[in-house]
Amino acid sequence: MRKPSIVLHAMLLAGAFCALDAQAADLIQVYQQALANDATIASARAAAQAGRESITQGRAGLLPTVGITGAINHLDNDNTSWATPPLPSAPYNGTSKVYTVALQQPLFRWDRWETYQQSKLQQATAEAQFAQAQQDLITRVAQAYFDVLAAQDTLESTRAQKVATTEQLASAKRNFEVGTQTITDTHEAQAAYDLVVSQEIAAVNDLENKKTALQAIIGQLPGSLATLRPGVTLAPPQPANVDQWVSAAENQNYNVTVGQLSLEIAQRQISKNRAGHYPTLDLVASSQHQTVGGTGQGSGRTSSNAIGVQYSIPIFSGYAVTSSVRQAIALEDKARNDLEANRRNAALQARQSYLGVASGLAQVKALEAAEVSSNSSLESNKLGYQVGVRINIDVLNAQRQLYQTRTNLARARYDTILSGLRLKAAAGSLREEDLQPINALLQQQ
Repeated sequence: MRKPSIVLHAMLLAGAFCALDAQAADLIQVYQQALANDATIASARAAAQAGRESITQGRAGLLPTVGITGAINHLDNDNTSWATPPLPSAPYNGTSKVYTVALQQPLFRWDRWETYQQSKLQQATAEAQFAQAQQDLITRVAQAYFDVLAAQDTLESTRAQKVATTEQLASAKRNFEVGTQTITDTHEAQAAYDLVVSQEIAAVNDLENKKTALQAIIGQLPGSLATLRPGVTLAPPQPANVDQWVSAAENQNYNVTVGQLSLEIAQRQISKNRAGHYPTLDLVASSQHQTVGGTGQGSGRTSSNAIGVQYSIPIFSGYAVTSSVRQAIALEDKARNDLEANRRNAALQARQSYLGVASGLAQVKALEAAEVSSNSSLESNKLGYQVGVRINIDVLNAQRQLYQTRTNLARARYDTILSGLRLKAAAGSLREEDLQPINALLQQQ
């Protein structure tokens, strides 16, 4: 009696999963897939985990070290003496066991202190690099997602244009047969049809390429994607001041942060290398125990304990320390210039992205007006063609202009959204939450 209920339950679960698969994935869902499957972010996550061990390793040089050493030796004295007269000694055979417990606590080792300080900076660097990788994932996913949508728009527009061109070609052939149009109109319509067929083939190939690019990020071939709702209103960047964004980029961009940390690491490397001229001081303590067992004299057990301070003063090392200091100074200069380059690049990205959003919004507005005008132009040319004041090529050109305008409008909206994400990434403020308002602009197909 229970078997039918189990089967029914399994069928309901299968139906639910099929319904979920049939629903188009939105931007947030695709991003979650990328978080779980993207190899680049997985590599960055592992690198960050490795970087978190830096402080533990750097601090180890300041902590005491304790070790045990031991030895087991076989002793054999056969009482043979070559001295004149022979020296008296008793024969002995046995085993000597000795072990030593030693402790060493650094008291003054400047190079190890600088290593510890560098380890903190290295961990901070790893965290900043991981944060940058997370921002890069957001922009890569959004770019690949909207590239697929743009390719779909192009294909749909091309196929719609193909249908319209097919109708126009059929109309031209009919009019030629009844003698109301010349063969030229038919040839023009045929040429337009052949061109749109080739464009359709290219659009299909481009869509497959864009899907493959998204697959490389999310780990599986994407299904249907939620599309941008028609007539959406895109918000301008806040604050609406490019200088504020540039200032934020120069101070908060993660590449700038990495450059600042690298510069401080290089500065501490100079101090660390100079420590080769400094004395070292350690607290040392040891406890040694020796046991001698066997036949003859010398058997017994001895113990000794020692504690004290051990110091070392370097005098000459073949100019190695001086050379390493000069090398560290040169690397510090390199790190300073790298930081300046990162800061300028961040400012450039912020300015370009801000202008991309501003010009994108203006372009979207202009293309929306152009879409209305192109649609009116097409209707007028169709009517003019029917009454004989327009020729076939006029209708074809009007159709081509309308579909191209729609494609450009969709692409302009995608580019504006992506510019907004890049603007926040340049300022170091891009987070997963920033995808929510974009996701709200999408609709299920």
